Amino acid sequence: MTALQAPSKGIMTQTDNQNSAARVNRDGSAGKTEKPALWLWSQYAFDSLAWIVAVFLAVILRLELLVNQINVPGVVIFCAVAVVSQLIVGISFALYRGRYAFGSFHEARLLVIVTVIVSVILLLVSIAFISVIQIPRSVAIIAFPFACIFMASTRYLKRMYVESKAKPGDDAQRTLIYGAGFLGKSLVTRMMQDRDSPYFPVGLIDDDPAKKHLRLATVPVLGRLEDLPEIARRTRATALVIAFSDVEAAQVRRVSDLVDGLGIRVLVLPPLRDMLAGGEKGLADFRDVAVEDLIGRRPVDIRADEVAGYIAGRRVLVTGAGGSIGSELCRQIAEFRPAELIMLDRDETGLQTTQISLTGRGLLTGRDTVLADIRDADTLRDIFLDRAPEVVFHAAALKHVSLLEQYPEEAWKTNVLGTLNVLRAAEAAGVSNFVNISTDKAANPTSVLGHSKRVAEKLTAWTAGAEGRKYVSVRFGNVIGSRGSMLPLFTEQIRVGGPITVTDPEVTRFFMTIPEACQLVIQAGAIGRGGEVLILDMGEPVKILDVARRMIAMSGKDIDIVFTGLRKGEKLHEDLVGIDEDDARPLHPKISHTRVTALDPAVLNLRDWKVKGGIEVYSENVPPAEKGA
Repeated sequence: MTALQAPSKGIMTQTDNQNSAARVNRDGSAGKTEKPALWLWSQYAFDSLAWIVAVFLAVILRLELLVNQINVPGVVIFCAVAVVSQLIVGISFALYRGRYAFGSFHEARLLVIVTVIVSVILLLVSIAFISVIQIPRSVAIIAFPFACIFMASTRYLKRMYVESKAKPGDDAQRTLIYGAGFLGKSLVTRMMQDRDSPYFPVGLIDDDPAKKHLRLATVPVLGRLEDLPEIARRTRATALVIAFSDVEAAQVRRVSDLVDGLGIRVLVLPPLRDMLAGGEKGLADFRDVAVEDLIGRRPVDIRADEVAGYIAGRRVLVTGAGGSIGSELCRQIAEFRPAELIMLDRDETGLQTTQISLTGRGLLTGRDTVLADIRDADTLRDIFLDRAPEVVFHAAALKHVSLLEQYPEEAWKTNVLGTLNVLRAAEAAGVSNFVNISTDKAANPTSVLGHSKRVAEKLTAWTAGAEGRKYVSVRFGNVIGSRGSMLPLFTEQIRVGGPITVTDPEVTRFFMTIPEACQLVIQAGAIGRGGEVLILDMGEPVKILDVARRMIAMSGKDIDIVFTGLRKGEKLHEDLVGIDEDDARPLHPKISHTRVTALDPAVLNLRDWKVKGGIEVYSENVPPAEKGA
């Protein structure tokens, strides 16, 4: 179930909606603009009027309502001084230059400063010219609070008018917001100040008892999360936004369960780095809850951009560039500006798709795409010698467990010999950095796929030792959304009406996202030491049955689940680190470094490999020279 983009047409930021006179929609009208000079002069006119009223009130109060004692000409001169001083000081402090957001605390603070300075000027004038204007010196002091209040009031009334005109229309979805913190407040403000917003906030939900009677932009906190079903019925809400930047999967599941059957669309916020991304869109849109949120994969910050200097300005080759991992890897590598990115695959359609995603063109006429099979050692060697890559990412592989159980020789030809061909070609071309993409099934392997990838790890380690270069492997769990993976399969089964097939009620798997997997690959090329296997800490394993049930609930369909039993070679629970492997984390708390025993290519033997049904027969405790051909 993919995350659909919410049609949040232009939800504006508070600064956008309240900004200075140079911005649009000052009068709350839809789509109209107001000349900055006109707005500034009108605001100055209100401020001048505020001073005139404040001075007259101050004089009347000072003379204890004896209006017959007022020196009208002197008061007029005093008011004129106040008006002129307000203009000069206001312009000097940028009060009338549109520098601060209209109606903001910054503008209020500046307004007080300007008013204090004008009051001081009036006080000095009343002292110096008291015989001429006959205004008591205390008038300037008494007028100060009145002027501040009047000027602040005009701004507040203007702000209320603008906000009332900017409220979402009747067609906006009635929306609840879970979380009355900073993000919740920001969302309410944005929604209430954008008449094009597709969401109209009708209430907030927060588990903090101290916020029980809180109101944000007139929107009240209606209760706690446990009250959600009753609140949803009372407010007739059709959407709920989870206003947490890093919401836990358990919390998303709880919300999803509470609104089940209420017809409420649950939305989550994108990561903060996406919300603050620039471009024409500004803040990113909300999105529907995806299976990734329910599974609980919170991407680990592995800071690939800080260590990818070995890519910039160098020739980089990616095998399997047309696959899910390979194509995303190419897109991420391109951001680090390599001197040349060479995409190699035997799947011409996959190559074209990757090229389109990178360049917007799919002509397949440039030197960036190479059509070749890693099984062809001679062709591969010629390509490497001709293109002279300096960094290689080896993503080409066969990966379906059950299919390779039927055809183990295919796993041998591609995952074992194909990897050996790439390693030898890289060795011949003098490649300095090599990253072999492996799988968690290579840890304590029980399947043909696991054993073939285990051998590939050992061949990589052997080449690293023989050449003294930084050749490493990276071990993945299940990659969410990759071609042929569980989630797309479940999605298709739900689309056709089921049933969903699950091997065993207790089976669990580790999951990671495609971008996260590719970031690990890039970082591994920098921090991995020759011969190492790097493994990402993917948290707790996820129960496949729970994922299937969640996806069915999200679909709104009545789909059966059928248990097929574990297939040959499959484990009930996967391992990340093998029994005989270390789990050292010297450089990053979420990345394990381990080593596998190097395997000399000279001892590879298909016959023995097939006799054991794809099980590796080489003892790791016997020196390569004693293993025989």
